[in-house]
Amino acid sequence: MDERQPDRTEIRVPYRDIDMHGRMHTAAYIEHAEEALARFWRFRPEVRNEPAYVVRKVGCTFYRGLRNGEVALLTVRAAKIGGKSVGFNVAVQTGNEIAAEVELLWTAVHAESGEPAPLPEATRDWLYSYLS
Repeated sequence: MDERQPDRTEIRVPYRDIDMHGRMHTAAYIEHAEEALARFWRFRPEVRNEPAYVVRKVGCTFYRGLRNGEVALLTVRAAKIGGKSVGFNVAVQTGNEIAAEVELLWTAVHAESGEPAPLPEATRDWLYSYLS
């Protein structure tokens, strides 16, 4: 995918992700969404003393099962930006259809103590450009 679009990741559904009914496993949607989010996150601004981020919540809404070999576009959007957390929505689309939407909630924490930490201002500003 284009480096100018860090919010977009394209995948071809691998055979290993297919269940006995010929559709992608439930957990594979979340795994691919997390990979798309990890790619997106690499483009954030550098921040001194950046907090660690931990997943607090994951959810998925299914609309249509993807099949082996189908191409899907995953688009990452910031759904909610809080003082210490950020919610993401990853749309999984094939052709003109939304196959699934994955929601992830991250909380910023101090790396040493694990206590909640504020989102850095530069990170918040960057995320606002991807707010849905």
